[in-house]
Amino acid sequence: MTRNSFDLTRRQTLAGLGATSALALTGCAATVRPEGVAKAQSIGAERLLEVAGYNLLEHEPERATSLGVDTDQYYRLRGKLEDQSPAGQDAFAATLRQDLDRIRAVPRDGLDSENLTNLEVVESAYELALDGFALPYGDTPVGNWRTAPYVVIQNVGQYLALPRFMQSDHKVENGDDADAYIERMEQMPAVFDGELARIKAARGMGVVPPGFLLDKAIGQMEQTVASAGKGEMFAADLRTKLTAMGMPDSHANRAAILENGPIAEALIRQLEELRAERAVATDAPGISARPRGDEFYAWALRSSTTTRLTPDEVHEQGLEELEALHARMDPILREIGYTGGSVGERMQALSEDPRYKFAEGDPGRAEIMDFIAERVEWIKAQMPRAFNTLVDPNMEVKRIPPAEEVGAPGAYGGAGSKDGSIPGRFWINLRTTDLHRKYDLADLTYHEAIPGHVWEGEYSNRLPLIRSILAFNPFSEGWALYGEQLADELGAYDEFTVGRLGYLQSLAFRACRMVVDTGLHAKGWSRAQAVNFFVERNGSKPTEVESEVDRYCSWPGQATGYKLGHSRIVDQRARAQTALGAAYDVKAFNDAVVLGGNVPMDVLEHNVDRYLARAGK
Repeated sequence: MTRNSFDLTRRQTLAGLGATSALALTGCAATVRPEGVAKAQSIGAERLLEVAGYNLLEHEPERATSLGVDTDQYYRLRGKLEDQSPAGQDAFAATLRQDLDRIRAVPRDGLDSENLTNLEVVESAYELALDGFALPYGDTPVGNWRTAPYVVIQNVGQYLALPRFMQSDHKVENGDDADAYIERMEQMPAVFDGELARIKAARGMGVVPPGFLLDKAIGQMEQTVASAGKGEMFAADLRTKLTAMGMPDSHANRAAILENGPIAEALIRQLEELRAERAVATDAPGISARPRGDEFYAWALRSSTTTRLTPDEVHEQGLEELEALHARMDPILREIGYTGGSVGERMQALSEDPRYKFAEGDPGRAEIMDFIAERVEWIKAQMPRAFNTLVDPNMEVKRIPPAEEVGAPGAYGGAGSKDGSIPGRFWINLRTTDLHRKYDLADLTYHEAIPGHVWEGEYSNRLPLIRSILAFNPFSEGWALYGEQLADELGAYDEFTVGRLGYLQSLAFRACRMVVDTGLHAKGWSRAQAVNFFVERNGSKPTEVESEVDRYCSWPGQATGYKLGHSRIVDQRARAQTALGAAYDVKAFNDAVVLGGNVPMDVLEHNVDRYLARAGK
């Protein structure tokens, strides 16, 4: 189905976009003060950006719900889902192309720094996305972090996304919300079939995922089909929400019919295709082993780093940073009595130390949740020491749904809705407590929650709509690593030295990612070679890195953005310290970066330039 995008209204055009040209045409330009022209230009830019934001949400209505902006005249988006068919994706690209042309046409002279940043961000995001849409296969992120050549696999696909989204984000507070829930369910078979058409087309081109990824996806899909057949996903969720509101459950009965029937049938069609793909799959892990794989990886690396670095350059930077971090870890290991072997070997030994393990099973899971809660409270109290502009995140810590855990990372996190009604969430993988250690869980908390993803997202949610939608992998993940660094600088490990090892190992782990991702996708590494690099060089836990490596295989390039983004932020901080000397203030620098919002790396540098210009006055 092709969706029409919003167009600029006559009022918006007259109020802003055409203001300066209109003045010139009437011969009055000379009588209008420059600040009036600049104001008109700013108003025009702001309104164009708002229109572009809602144009994007026309194609990704789930984001409108997650942001809490599917209200009033946009309430109809609450009953819609993204069109996953080839035609739907083509229509999405056409909207981006149209709005990119509009944004490029906006005069930049006289615009304030905020609007300059906003326009630069949108232009960069749309250019990257359109290059992705031009590729013959894959799922293209638009202001997102996932570069997925396989539309349905162990951690990609609406069979995973829709149950999580409907259960977590689609609120039911009245009959209209329940109607919208059903409307979305009615669209689900077409959504699944749209994905099916794309993965069948990819198989026709010879693009088949690695067999070991398909094995995971098939197992997960079988669980999803079984749950749908029993009405345990959508119908059960809707019934729970209706009951909580004291509403009749007639909608839930309709949901059960849809879930047991056409939804389950569409999922079975996807499952049959995955099994057909498994019959012809190889275990070659890298995208370079697929048709046009080098081309896909070049785009994925650019999308994931927002730079033009080559695979070789990323690979070498990862190796260099890994060595530097291990040099910092070595004396700490010696101090606590681990003196023999490489840093990786000693970290493996440390991971087996029972003092730092959590109990097995549910008692250990409860212990982990209590540990996280204590660390969140501690770091919240430190934030006035690191920022002048503070936020108070509405957040919760949740277990990743067990059906997803096998294909999921150790944890992930993100901001809540723009209106605050949906909390930010720190999702923790608890399929086994052996995924976590007491010396690395604090650092993971700072990364996913505060001052990392949840904290940063609160600032982005204060920006114009389009800026709350668009995010860039190296900033998102680089900021979360910088958040880990801030926690260390604020004293998180002053009385827990082994915890600093966990922090440094976390940074080293991200340096390893730069090496492993490029190794898999550009240097012909095997899956085992990638896993062993983490275990042997960094002392990582095999149970953790096996799923990590599988994730890199399904999201080429994404893993490279973390440490690269962190290093760019740290480089900018060093530049500010040098430029400002005694006038440098870390709280002002942190504000300048986080208030500028989620940006590509070149725009980050521009934002720091603007901060230095202000601070130097």
